[in-house]
Amino acid sequence: MTKSSWATFAASRAAVRSGFVAVLQGLIVDRAWDLPAAGGTVLDRWPDIATAVAPQPPDHVQAVAFHPDTGQLDLRPDSPACATQLRLITARIVTAANNAAGTDTVRTVRILHPESSPAPRLASPRPAAAAAPEALVKTREMASPGFHEALAAHRSVTTPRRVDPAIAEAAERQTKALRELSRRAFPETQAAVDDALAPSEAARIQRRRQAAATEAAALRQARADRAGAALVRQAPEKRKPARPAA
Repeated sequence: MTKSSWATFAASRAAVRSGFVAVLQGLIVDRAWDLPAAGGTVLDRWPDIATAVAPQPPDHVQAVAFHPDTGQLDLRPDSPACATQLRLITARIVTAANNAAGTDTVRTVRILHPESSPAPRLASPRPAAAAAPEALVKTREMASPGFHEALAAHRSVTTPRRVDPAIAEAAERQTKALRELSRRAFPETQAAVDDALAPSEAARIQRRRQAAATEAAALRQARADRAGAALVRQAPEKRKPARPAA
């Protein structure tokens, strides 16, 4: 390599290096790459900042975190009253923190909720027990042949339920009397009910009415016959005229 080419190469490298340094410095300034150091300064100097902002001791408030990308400073007070007071003076806190750090890195302040103890740990959920298999439901069809034989024998010897004829007649008479009273009290309703009955039911009721009317007429005739016979027996016999003496 000649001296001229070497000089050209060295000059180009120096230019590239100087350009890179300039770009790096511009990124540091534009992207605030020096903020983490400033954030550490804010957290380290928080007791002095707190004393300058409020008269109460700095032990009541802790600087727990600083977010360089957003410029947010997180403070945790030890009581709700202290949290309320800090929310009222957030602007003063931002100014004091920036004065202590020497830059404008702190832009917002977030007041966290007071916590006297760490959050309780949640118990890990237990694995659900395997579902027990469903029990087989037994039905009558699944019974043994002996059960079916015993059931058939029991049904064969079971006597059917019998109804006393006297009770059946009394119920029929009561039903008939109630229908008659309903017919007299509500003739239109009863007529509508009669029209709604099936033809076979209407015919059966008509036959019963005719039978009842025939029976009532027979009873009246029998009573009249008995009354006439009694009157005949009670009438005095006509006396025959006396024969003249000879």
